[in-house]
Amino acid sequence: MTDAPRGEPSADPRDALIREQAQLIAAQAEQIAALEAVVAGLREQLETAERAGSRNSGNSSMPPSSDDLPGRKPPRKQRRAAERAEKKKKKRGKQPGSPGASMTWEVPDRTEDHHPGGACSCGRDLAEAADLGVARSYQQQEIPAAAAERVQHDLHESRCACGRAHVAARPAGVPDSALSIGPRLRALAVYLVIFQHVPVERCRQLIADVAGAAVSDGFIHSCLRQAAGLAAEVVRLIRTLITAAAVAGFDETTLRSGPAGEKKYVHGAFTEEYSAFWLGARSLDSMADAGILPGFAGIVVSDRYQNYFHPRWEHIAGNQACLSHLLRDYQDCAGSYPGAVWPEQAQRALRGLIRAWHAAREQGLDAIPADVRKPLEHEFRHAVLAGLASVARVPGPKNSTKQKPGRELLEFCRDRRSDVLLFTEDTSVWPTNNISERGVRPLKTQQKISGRLASDDVTQDRLDIRSYIDTARKHGKNVMDVLHDLMLGRPWRPPAQAFSP
Repeated sequence: MTDAPRGEPSADPRDALIREQAQLIAAQAEQIAALEAVVAGLREQLETAERAGSRNSGNSSMPPSSDDLPGRKPPRKQRRAAERAEKKKKKRGKQPGSPGASMTWEVPDRTEDHHPGGACSCGRDLAEAADLGVARSYQQQEIPAAAAERVQHDLHESRCACGRAHVAARPAGVPDSALSIGPRLRALAVYLVIFQHVPVERCRQLIADVAGAAVSDGFIHSCLRQAAGLAAEVVRLIRTLITAAAVAGFDETTLRSGPAGEKKYVHGAFTEEYSAFWLGARSLDSMADAGILPGFAGIVVSDRYQNYFHPRWEHIAGNQACLSHLLRDYQDCAGSYPGAVWPEQAQRALRGLIRAWHAAREQGLDAIPADVRKPLEHEFRHAVLAGLASVARVPGPKNSTKQKPGRELLEFCRDRRSDVLLFTEDTSVWPTNNISERGVRPLKTQQKISGRLASDDVTQDRLDIRSYIDTARKHGKNVMDVLHDLMLGRPWRPPAQAFSP
């Protein structure tokens, strides 16, 4: 008996069904994984958008002018002030206890007499009535109509007894031209454009409407060029004085200048007496070209921008990170990590140190007393350590790996603790860089009003005039007076005692 030949096993339909279901499950798993990746990406985009929308001048370096943009939440400080005002339901106008201003009765510059006019009920003309004296008096503060006048300067010639003839010299501010515009009107044009941020065309219209003088846009531009040229030596002196200062603040801001599509930066250096601005890029070379940081041997007060801490500035005595920026950054951390204690703890310690610095400076102390300083420094240090423990670092290359909010801030406060707390041991060092932020803020106002400036050279001329004006104002000078002197060829200079070491 022979065995039957073996054939292929019969296909079980259940096996095909199992394979089909396995393929379907694998496809669904891939689809689920893809959807999860999309959801994760959308969640990250949403978190980024919510974070961007929540940023304001109270928790970032954004300017206060951006707080009222549509959809943006105002800083907590403003919200709490509005809530308190709503609770108190203050009445409009001056509040009790707030300083006010009032006019006082003074000796008048001139007096105008007003007599009754018309006719009496008896029919007689009141112009013939007897004057019984002043019945009531009213004083009004007013300015005279500012009408431009045409002044002709005649230079007389005289002959001495010896026979020599002499012609009078041209007065200061009168060019060797038969027709010209005077220095005060030129100073007014510079004042309006640079100090009051009036665009050139509107400046021309304002001068015509108020002073009755017809000038051109080209005239206004020529005034700016002339003012920048006359102030050039003073501006160089200002930069030298800032370079020699013991403490100086540095800041930068974007400015639209030159061809469209290019972004420039205005760099500023400031002390309590001087201001200097220059145009460039946000680079070490631009900061060096200004000629201050390469030779500066004092304390640099700035935000956490890495270029201010670069070893290229080999002469600086130290850095002080702006605590206003740090407080805003910690406020951002408080919003990013609701319920976390360490952001508020760090803010409380820093604000306490700032108050202690002001108190020590008012008392004439060289440093914050140790018994006041050490507990606050201890609280700040532990807040930083707690934050580092709760916000883990994302692994990866340092320059290309995006970290969680606050991680780099905490590492900065840990690794550069002396750059954060330098002011506590020397009251001549400011704890904030508010002086610099106030210095660059008018440039943003100018940009909002006038827009892009077509030429970098024109922009630098405006910045030089701003350096001249700001420095004069810090010395208590009237802006129009110093601009008038500048147009007369007598530029104001800082007082002689400011040059002494």
